[in-house]
Amino acid sequence: MIDAVMAELEALDDPKARAANEKHGNDHGVNLGKLRAVAKRLKTQQELAVELWATNDTAARLLALLICRPKAFSRPELDAMLGSARAPKVHDWLVNYVVKKSPHAEELRVAWFADRDPVVASAGWALTTDRVTKKPAGLDLAGLLSVIEAEMKGAPERLQWAMNHCLAQIGIDHPDHRSRAIDIGERLRVLEDYPTSPGCTSPFAPIWITEMVRRQHAT
Repeated sequence: MIDAVMAELEALDDPKARAANEKHGNDHGVNLGKLRAVAKRLKTQQELAVELWATNDTAARLLALLICRPKAFSRPELDAMLGSARAPKVHDWLVNYVVKKSPHAEELRVAWFADRDPVVASAGWALTTDRVTKKPAGLDLAGLLSVIEAEMKGAPERLQWAMNHCLAQIGIDHPDHRSRAIDIGERLRVLEDYPTSPGCTSPFAPIWITEMVRRQHAT
């Protein structure tokens, strides 16, 4: 089975797509829509997912994350998976499609948040942002804003992006902290000049917060 799936992924590899993906650090050339179609056909297969992950091939790992059973992974397994997930898309899907559904999500959030590796720490921030929106009870939102205020400007790119997302969600979801979140964004100017496609919202926190709150009030 693994050989057939790897052959299928190889056949789907498009040099143009690979060149575009590699600009963002993702070394694969498989259209994600086609990858999802393969996953839909295969359905959930935990053993195959583990085999695909072990190949260290980015497209295979993305497929593995679509067909795995998130709750089947132990905490050490997820920790090791994150440590080896260096392609941004693999890192993103691992956190959002697998770790967030795991019973170990909160333990990993706390551990990763404090990790010295900025890529690992960015996963901790992503999980924290999820809690900001869904389960904020117990979080020190003011404390998070203080860390963001002190560290986001000089943070490496992926960690900076994750911290900025947390800043925006605090401002969007928690009116009591909104003015401070917007003020921090205005003073730090992080992602102010990020290129944004027409019809999309800028990731610059003051614009992002203001637009999302506007939409909430419009519904």
